[in-house]
Amino acid sequence: MPSKRPATAAPPPPDSQTATASSTTIAQTSSSSSLGSSPKRARGAKPAVKDMPAQYETCDVKDLVLLISNMLLELIRFNDEIPLKDGRLTRFHSRAPPGIGVKDYLQRLTTHATLSPPILLSMVYYIDRLCALYPAFTISSLTVHRFLITSATVASKGLSDSFWTNNTYARVGGVSLKELALLELEFLWRVEWRIVPKPEVLVDYYRSLVERSEGFKIAEEEKSDKSSDKSSEKSSSSEEEMDVVDGSQGKGKGES
Repeated sequence: MPSKRPATAAPPPPDSQTATASSTTIAQTSSSSSLGSSPKRARGAKPAVKDMPAQYETCDVKDLVLLISNMLLELIRFNDEIPLKDGRLTRFHSRAPPGIGVKDYLQRLTTHATLSPPILLSMVYYIDRLCALYPAFTISSLTVHRFLITSATVASKGLSDSFWTNNTYARVGGVSLKELALLELEFLWRVEWRIVPKPEVLVDYYRSLVERSEGFKIAEEEKSDKSSDKSSEKSSSSEEEMDVVDGSQGKGKGES
């Protein structure tokens, strides 16, 4: 996957920013620290690992929001260290970082714009696509909010049979209706109007996010595989039994 990150406009009150980009597959780890836990906690005790479903469609959106926001924060930390050059400003840049944090903003969009796992993963895919086709764009503290609201709007329209009006997306994202329309058009033009990733691409992004995040893992894949093998064996065994029965019946008929 390419390495760059775009941004979006912050939720009400709207605020603008500037940004850089890096690759999306760098999902950040979600460390589970327990400040309020017992001081007698055993040294070297491994933090709890949360099992994530093998199918991203059944993933809890709150977990996905956490994985994606951690990855975005990692990109922002990296890209914010790179000096912004003249002529590298994009429509996604704002003058200053919005007051709302990335995780809270993404959670806000997910809740009020009803973003599903496929839409959230498509937004991650858009980061790589936009950065690859538009070198001036990167995900940074100045671009991430505008990128998020724009990509959420585009993905919802491209992947869902029903979606909200731009007025709703603008209100939830904290930008004006006119600004969202301009951001959406700019985004579509930059990604060459290709906004529907293949299902296997979303699977790859999902697995990458989970595998790169501390404290998460894909759940019980081995059991699933074993179940499949057992089913095959059972089916095979049933067929053999039928052959035996059919054979014995044939023999009986022959003898009679």
